[in-house]
Order: sequence, then C-alpha cells, then structure tokens
Amino acid sequence: MTYSFILRFVFVTLLFGYGILLHAQENKNYWPIIGKVAYKKEYDELLGIKVDKPVFSPEVKALEGKEIYLKGYIIPTDGYKSHKEFVFSAFPYSSCFFCGQAGPETVLEVAAKKPIQYTSEPIEIRGKLRLNKTDVNRLMYQLYEVEEIK
Repeated sequence: MTYSFILRFVFVTLLFGYGILLHAQENKNYWPIIGKVAYKKEYDELLGIKVDKPVFSPEVKALEGKEIYLKGYIIPTDGYKSHKEFVFSAFPYSSCFFCGQAGPETVLEVAAKKPIQYTSEPIEIRGKLRLNKTDVNRLMYQLYEVEEIK
C-alpha cells in the first residue's frame, strides 16, 4: 500500500464518519433540551390567581422557530379536531403529564401538515417549535408544520 492510498482511505473514512455524525445530530431527540425550563408564580388577570409561568432557558429560546425532532406518543384528547391537531408526549398516556406522572415540559401541541395516523406505539416527528409563556389556556410548547418521520 502506498502512502497516498492510506491518506485517501483515512480522509474518506473521516468524511463518512462526519456525515453520519451530522445526520445523527440532525435527527436527535430534543426532549432533554426543551425540558430545560423553570417556573415562576405570576398573577393572571383573567383567572384572578397566581399561576406558574414558564421561564425558558437560553437553549430552549434558541430553538424557537427552528425545526426539531421528537420521539414520543400521540395523546388522544377530545379538544383536538383531527389527527392533524393533537397533543404529543415524551411518555405514553399511562405516565404522561395529564396523568400526573410528568411535568408540562414533556408535552406539546402539534399542528401537522397532513393527518398522522393514531397509534399507541412511539413515533418520530419533526416540526418548528413555538414557545408560549403567556397563554395559560394552551401548552407552553407548540410544534407546527409537523411531519411524521418514517
């Protein structure tokens, strides 16, 4: 083997490995990042009581409007009109936020481009993140322009 062959082999191997690493980073699960949120009590004029308002970390704020990837579960709710609009959770229904087993940072509202078939199995989705720190009647995270990753 020649020296130039070895250099080319190493270069191609590094490029290939870097490409795999980039692809893996593109499709990483963002639940741990969006979980970086604190809460502070503030008086809500509409409700007439103090409520917990989210205080998003700089990492979370940097994701607003950006496409993120999540693996999780569709939570069936009556308030959503179709499989284009639903609640998505990091955990299955039996241990999700609505059952008292997790925090509000583990669920988000989804607005999909086209209907996503309900399943009790985990699915992967991608969409653009919107933060909500003011409307107590909505979840603090919304994901729009959502597509299922097959």
